[in-house]
Amino acid sequence: MSNPASPPAVDVLDERPGLTFPPAFLWGAATAAYQIEGAAAEGARTPSIWDTFSHTEGRVVNGHTGDVACDHYHRLRDDVALMAELGLKSYRFSVSWPRVQPGGSGAANPQGLDFYSRLVDELLAHDIEPWLTLYHWDLPQELEDAGGWPSRDTAARFADYTTLVADALGDRVRYWTTLNEPWCSAFLGYGSGVHAPGRSNGADAVRAGHHLMLGHGLAVQALRAARPTAEVGVTVNLYPVDPASDAPADIDAARRIDGLANRFFLDPLLRGSYPADLVADLRTVTDFDHVRDGDLATIATPLDVVGINYYSRHVVAAPVEAAEPEPSWREPSCWPGSEDVRFVSRGFPVTDMDWEIDAPGLVETLRRVHEEYTDLPLYVTENGSAFVDTVVDGQVDDVDRLAYFDAHLRACHEAIDAGVPLRGYFAWSLMDNFEWAWGYTKRFGMIHVDYDSQLRIPKSSARWYASVIRRNGLAAQ
Repeated sequence: MSNPASPPAVDVLDERPGLTFPPAFLWGAATAAYQIEGAAAEGARTPSIWDTFSHTEGRVVNGHTGDVACDHYHRLRDDVALMAELGLKSYRFSVSWPRVQPGGSGAANPQGLDFYSRLVDELLAHDIEPWLTLYHWDLPQELEDAGGWPSRDTAARFADYTTLVADALGDRVRYWTTLNEPWCSAFLGYGSGVHAPGRSNGADAVRAGHHLMLGHGLAVQALRAARPTAEVGVTVNLYPVDPASDAPADIDAARRIDGLANRFFLDPLLRGSYPADLVADLRTVTDFDHVRDGDLATIATPLDVVGINYYSRHVVAAPVEAAEPEPSWREPSCWPGSEDVRFVSRGFPVTDMDWEIDAPGLVETLRRVHEEYTDLPLYVTENGSAFVDTVVDGQVDDVDRLAYFDAHLRACHEAIDAGVPLRGYFAWSLMDNFEWAWGYTKRFGMIHVDYDSQLRIPKSSARWYASVIRRNGLAAQ
């Protein structure tokens, strides 16, 4: 299958002095299986929670599903060729659990493994480092039916699946990520219910978060046993959290949201404990009886790298005192125990996701993880923006996305200058794709995808990013 579009020639590099990154800095782009692969019922793949969720009326905008998505399953070679033309040094992709292990138990599916084996071989043939993520939210539906992530057994099943993938691909894949954004899996999937599987129970969300991290620890151990030389990490989505004012109530609101958004995961993963104030905050939600002896030691199994996904900052304020008694019901929330904390807009420019653009927050996040938690190498494993794109004469001039990338890469360079061991950056996303509950209505890609024809058109941001990779840095401002 020939690719319908190739990137236009990269602009001539600006030779003025600019910002140069370390010589071995890893430049990449990222995607996720359900968002791009399609072929939902091919190759013995069985449904995931996202198949079920997207086929449930009212769950995804316009009833969109990932049944076809970007058809990457059939366009693997052409898509890798596009990556090579952009000069990517690494590609972060996820493996579809129900494609590799239909139903979430038993033997591996040879057809599923063959797809990822061909992908890895194609990447290596183009000198692109494979960066494999084991779980990017596509839990086999059968495991959800058995209890999902609130069930302890799912963590054990995840370790078994990890061994299957490591045995098949570990001879060629060096970098491994266990989980992508466990906060989203737990608190959007089981708290607010706006992501698959669409359940709304605060206690379930907290249990899911713990069992996701337990599964991570068991998966790290499984990877070490199967492939001792693997470089293993986890990816967490982090946010600076600021109070809207100096009022003690606003400061406490920021502490609570920081606990749920950041420390709920960072502390167990990198310190082997839950923060005491977070546990106290959640006592109205759960008694933590799901945490067993030895769990936290397993969760804190030593890592080689830490991945950080960054998009924006949270600014929060204390709840407003109600003039009337609180109703006996409340909207499902992804902030159990802190449902009434208010999220405040500062009037900053926003992306099409209505997320405020705050590049300095990336510096703060990277410095915090390094200075407060670990000396491990850090990678920005996702960073990007959705904007409304327009195709004009076969081109997409996405100046806002380009500016977003430029500002955040300058933030990365500032963090490195401050002593952060930042080793690489993965732009989100390589191409437009199925944006979860937003379906195909939000575009994050550097490559435009026409979902009817599957035509790929590299945007201005793609050509610009290619020039950044070629110069290993940014032009002078």
